[in-house]
Amino acid sequence: MFSFFKRKPKEEPAPTPQSVAAPASESIIPVTETVSATPFTAEVATQPAPASAPTADTVPAPAEQKRSWLSRLKAGLAKTSSNLTTLFVGARIDDDLYDELEAALLTSDAGVEATLFLLDALKKKVKEEKLTEAEQVKTALKALLLELLTPLQKPLELGRHQPMVMMISGVNGAGKTTTIGKLAKHMQVHGQSVLLAAGDTFRAAAREQLTIWGERNDITVISQESGDPAAVAFDAVASARAKGTDVVMVDTAGRLPTQLHLMEELKKIKRVIAKGMDGAPQEILLIIDGNTGQNALAQVKAFDDALQLTGLVITKLDGTAKGGVLAAIAKNRPVPVYFIGIGEQIEDLQPFNAQEFVDALFN
Repeated sequence: MFSFFKRKPKEEPAPTPQSVAAPASESIIPVTETVSATPFTAEVATQPAPASAPTADTVPAPAEQKRSWLSRLKAGLAKTSSNLTTLFVGARIDDDLYDELEAALLTSDAGVEATLFLLDALKKKVKEEKLTEAEQVKTALKALLLELLTPLQKPLELGRHQPMVMMISGVNGAGKTTTIGKLAKHMQVHGQSVLLAAGDTFRAAAREQLTIWGERNDITVISQESGDPAAVAFDAVASARAKGTDVVMVDTAGRLPTQLHLMEELKKIKRVIAKGMDGAPQEILLIIDGNTGQNALAQVKAFDDALQLTGLVITKLDGTAKGGVLAAIAKNRPVPVYFIGIGEQIEDLQPFNAQEFVDALFN
């Protein structure tokens, strides 16, 4: 598997007390651990064998895997790409072309601000560089979009904290729980021990789904049938500190940003995690369905205002005509995009690379 994370030297873990007291100001309900026992045999040997050592006969070579990913990425963004690139076929450089390009960008959900920014910069570039061919204008637009998206590209750093606590949020249907399972698997491949916290205590299906991912990856899952989601998160952090686990991933209940009482619950979970470990959660991720277009930007704004997001994962980009939403995010709320997903398989979730993304849009 090609490089997925940025590594940092691990800090020495803080001394862990024999017991962790629940904070008096928050309601904490004891929970129990559900330890999985069924190994997942796809890519990594079952623990305690090193999870980072897949064999050559079961894992494609890096170059082959890279070509496969780029091919799937291009296929996934084909609808968005078609709306943009067909405009330049035999086109004249005039106001009609700019009008059609504006419509195409808006249709791809690039948003008004990003669309106007790109068009203004493009017109200036065409004038200054005296571009006369449609293909030259297409190349210029590609360069401008790359410049806009590059600040979103950032690796998820492993090994800076022990444990690294990740709080995962998102609306129902965004692919949150599935994404947690994929990330957990990739982290194992990179030698990280993982613990999952089933903080969506309101939906039995969510707990069951996370438990299945735990069983597949031979990962401990902290869960309870009902009660306070913050209690699950607190207990998971305490368990990880006691056992020296590398990464804790806390699933949270899906909710709309307009559900203010539920957003307050997310803030509570964040506070309780911080009481369980100073500086945690170090990563607060929002999972976004790439097909929701401008609604995705609204979600980023609302969750960022409430939680101060550190990163995004954009899923379901396969077959979407709304791939321009990354431009809208870059222009309006440039939270780093750690990963993008284009399918159901584990290898269909990969780190966001601005150059690869733009190349796929203009293939």
